[in-house]
Amino acid sequence: MNRRELLLVLGGALAVPLILRAQQKAVPVIGFFNPTSPGSLAPFVAAFRQGETGYVEGQNLAFEYRWAEGRYDRLPALAADLVVRNVDLIAADGIPAALAAKTATSTIPIVFAVGDPVDLGLVASLARPGGNLTGVSTMAPELSPKRLELLSELVPQVGVIALLVNPNNSNTERTTRDMQEAARAKGVQLHILTAGTESEIDAAFATLVQLHAGALVVGGDPFFANRREQLATLAATRGVPAIYQSREFAEAGGLISYGLNFTAAFRQVGIYGGRILKGVKPDDLPVQQPTTFELVVNLKTAKALGLTVPPSILARVDEVIE
Repeated sequence: MNRRELLLVLGGALAVPLILRAQQKAVPVIGFFNPTSPGSLAPFVAAFRQGETGYVEGQNLAFEYRWAEGRYDRLPALAADLVVRNVDLIAADGIPAALAAKTATSTIPIVFAVGDPVDLGLVASLARPGGNLTGVSTMAPELSPKRLELLSELVPQVGVIALLVNPNNSNTERTTRDMQEAARAKGVQLHILTAGTESEIDAAFATLVQLHAGALVVGGDPFFANRREQLATLAATRGVPAIYQSREFAEAGGLISYGLNFTAAFRQVGIYGGRILKGVKPDDLPVQQPTTFELVVNLKTAKALGLTVPPSILARVDEVIE
């Protein structure tokens, strides 16, 4: 073999690994980022995957899951870790996760499901988000006064109502302010209770009884969504009528819920995630707002509490659990 033939052989041998690497290009990776734990989020994760048309986890898509297990103080480090791993997209559930992700990166696209993204400074506007974030607004702050109104309609004789909020949620101040205004308009007294851990939820219910609050509004928060069985059980044990942010609470034994369909919201976030992976810029995807909300009543719980659901509410319900 002469020198020219040897160079051709060596050149071909060196080219083979490069060709193979090109053929085996790594699949895109999504960092699924949540302040709570995976158990209660399984249906929403599944809905997110369904929205990613053309992508299948384990085939042409990979996930890096990060769960804060209710410890919101862990979120910045978890977000930073996803950035270090150079994921292609971050899916952030809830305000604390979205804010941590925004702080961690201005280049990796972020899709979210949060309350009011404009008020929180996540996006410039709903129509033109700007920057690297877009997603779905859950309208959590706007819906809290409506929940107070529904609860007052369900138990009109109650003059003292409690509001349970998570002090670690950036929406808490606005929710509290809006609810105090709504309570004044209704002529009821409102007590604010806070809880950011499982034990604090137990303590909040003990305080609720001491304050002689006759009903409870549970604020919208990922941690509360993850503790819905605990909240529904405590409300039943204490004999307190309570209203919650989504149907999952009523399905877990809660009395009544009013809010958007979170399964549909996560599917929309997944649709946006899939489009971004295919090259669409977040700024070209307007933040979506829900146009319909679900009212769900658990009649079994109402009976256990000795309540008769008025016809005015039954006429509007989307689902009755018996």
